[in-house]
Amino acid sequence: MTGNTALGTMFGAENAETFMGLPRCRDLSRLSARMALIGADGCTPYASVGFYCAGGPAAIRAAGAAYAATLAHMNFDLGGPVFPGGVSAVDAGDLPQDIADPGGNRSRIFGAVSQVLDRGGVPMLIGGDDSLPIPMLEAYGARGRGYTILQIDAHIDWRDEVQGERLGLSSTMRRASEMDHIDAIIQVGQRGIGSARLQDVTDAENWGVGFVPAGEVSRYGISRALDLIAEGAEVIVCLDLDALDPSIMPAVIGRTAGGLGYWQVLELIAGVAEKARIAGFDMVEFMPDRDIDGQGAAVAAQMLAAVMGIVARRQG
Repeated sequence: MTGNTALGTMFGAENAETFMGLPRCRDLSRLSARMALIGADGCTPYASVGFYCAGGPAAIRAAGAAYAATLAHMNFDLGGPVFPGGVSAVDAGDLPQDIADPGGNRSRIFGAVSQVLDRGGVPMLIGGDDSLPIPMLEAYGARGRGYTILQIDAHIDWRDEVQGERLGLSSTMRRASEMDHIDAIIQVGQRGIGSARLQDVTDAENWGVGFVPAGEVSRYGISRALDLIAEGAEVIVCLDLDALDPSIMPAVIGRTAGGLGYWQVLELIAGVAEKARIAGFDMVEFMPDRDIDGQGAAVAAQMLAAVMGIVARRQG
């Protein structure tokens, strides 16, 4: 029994089956809540690693279930309950993803996100590898407006292809840059050596990406990242959990020293919500097999609860 689970049991949350005990939504076409949580174990896998984040949404949901009995209590990360005006989110469960059906996986994510947007809601997608955001971002194309992406990630994801696959986790932001409805991309948290080649960085900079590496955040804070967000923008926040330092987030495939802290990420998202509108959120790359005593799941659940609270407070 992990720490979060033990606390949840102590306060009476042992029977919760959804994240934070949220109401279950089985039909997104009838969504009435402000936010909808959607899980996906994977999307477009590389043959070399497959669905290596399988079980990620379930692990985050299980850690968050511990909050079911205390949802109305004080959340000191927010200065009040997660939902100060009453619960405004639902849990739609996990999509039936299939490692052998990447096209179907993309269609299911696209369809679920589209349904949430059609109902005026904010999709909250948890996974699952970092190819999930590609169909999620594509779903915004029919909205008739432009969007800004804030990607918080240890890597820039600008490879054109890896192992012959152009829709995998290392190509997410390059594919996003090709979408007509994406007006701006701000990428925060890069560090160490990853899959990016020098030409990938040049291509991103030529497109207009604003990079704010983890080292800069450590030295000077998040102010420049926030300055790059236009006032009143529609922002889709893409959080890869490897952006966080492995001392608090061990459950990722590539642990790299020098990552962002919990408060740096949360204050960045809160700062965006103060000057713009958060139109969507994804949290990806949670790898249960690499977690340590449920620590990563607990951090992810705490972060997700806080982001939901930020959206609940700021969205009209």
